[in-house]
Amino acid sequence: MDKEKFRKESLKKLRSISNQKRYVIDKKINNILYTIIKNRNAKSVMLYLPLETEVDVNPLIQQLRREGVLVLVPFMEGKSFRLVKYRQPLEIKQYGVKEPKISKQFRKKRINISIVPVVGTDASMRRIGFGKGMYDRFFMKQKRWIDETIFVQRTLCLSKEIITDDYDVGVDRIVAML
Repeated sequence: MDKEKFRKESLKKLRSISNQKRYVIDKKINNILYTIIKNRNAKSVMLYLPLETEVDVNPLIQQLRREGVLVLVPFMEGKSFRLVKYRQPLEIKQYGVKEPKISKQFRKKRINISIVPVVGTDASMRRIGFGKGMYDRFFMKQKRWIDETIFVQRTLCLSKEIITDDYDVGVDRIVAML
């Protein structure tokens, strides 16, 4: 199976999860992520503003902000993105992605944990996303500043074959419900 076919099948699987089940799964995953972040004593965390098929990490973002953790989110620029400090209000941008309004770029400092949404992964433990390559381009330039990368998805979509490319983002651990 090729990457595009796997992506379509995985998205179909992710979209088929009921709203009630999404809520329960998202809560469990947020609790797991929070425990990982606290155990690592992370001071800066890269998160994302979720689309419908992605784990809703908004409660985690709010909790971390209350506790003084620096939360960084993507701010799209061209074919990639830069990180900005999470702040409200948010506005809907290209591809239906929410972003903070105009914000200063995050200065390069260590990011303790980056939490990245995935459509799926393959046997090489690389990311399969929506096919735009934004995370790939970002990580190509910024990986040296990131201590640990965690992929998240509601249910594990894993290809037993290697269908990713060498430039696709790799992972340290995956958090998903089976």
